[in-house]
Amino acid sequence: MKEKEFEKIVKEHKNTIYTVCFMFSKDADEVNDLFQETLINLWQGFNNFKGESSIRTWIWRVSLNTCISSERKKSKLHTVPLSMDINLYEDTDEDSRQIQMLYNRINRLKPFDRAIVLLWLDNLSYDEIAAIVGISVKNVSVRLVRIKEELKKMSNN
Repeated sequence: MKEKEFEKIVKEHKNTIYTVCFMFSKDADEVNDLFQETLINLWQGFNNFKGESSIRTWIWRVSLNTCISSERKKSKLHTVPLSMDINLYEDTDEDSRQIQMLYNRINRLKPFDRAIVLLWLDNLSYDEIAAIVGISVKNVSVRLVRIKEELKKMSNN
């Protein structure tokens, strides 16, 4: 019974989990790895979920914490990324370039700021964002203003 309930919750919220993983990754393999790691963490914490927050808030929190933790681990490792000279999946239309530019800029933010922007882009209220990341509503507002300014100042590189 527990497995069925968990499976239902994951199906309902897989887009949220995937979006978080996408924003904290560099390629499709990393998205899949983060997605799997998030599912494991959700499963391990499922029995401890007491319903003090909504299931949506809990999933956001676990997803973000998983990805931020992974990001911290990566920054401690000194790796040399391998890259291809061509991206077969790259879209060349203007909308795709704009989205890619925004993604690149957001990806350069600190993990905590990236999490806040991601929640804001998903149209969560300041109250929900505050509950998920554990700061005050006023702090969410102030941080978003600063983050938006930082994004505007970034070059397209």
